[in-house]
Amino acid sequence: MQPAVHQQKVDFDQWLKLASTDMPAFEALRRTLINQVIEQASEEQRDRLRRLQWRIDQERRRCKSPMGACVRISRMMWDRLMGRDGLLERLQELTEEGFPRSSRITARAKVIPLAKDRTPGD
Repeated sequence: MQPAVHQQKVDFDQWLKLASTDMPAFEALRRTLINQVIEQASEEQRDRLRRLQWRIDQERRRCKSPMGACVRISRMMWDRLMGRDGLLERLQELTEEGFPRSSRITARAKVIPLAKDRTPGD
């Protein structure tokens, strides 16, 4: 069983003050909290979360302003939701039975009846 993620109340004013006065401390705290959340995720999700965080960090580095980074990260999110192979496309693939189209059974096997009066070795 995974430990519960402890929600810490975000004090926006405190984070704003820290970012305004000591950006290295802000970044260190931001990274620490992100890593804590990733470590609390299931083992199967950790690598995926680390890769996603790496992509987010790369987008932030490429931008000249925080607003530019916000727009790029928002675009990433929308692409994963609405783009090719995104969440919306995956949801649309569900049938009434709840199975993706690609896993529907398209061929049936021929069933051969077995004789009831046969004994083993005959």
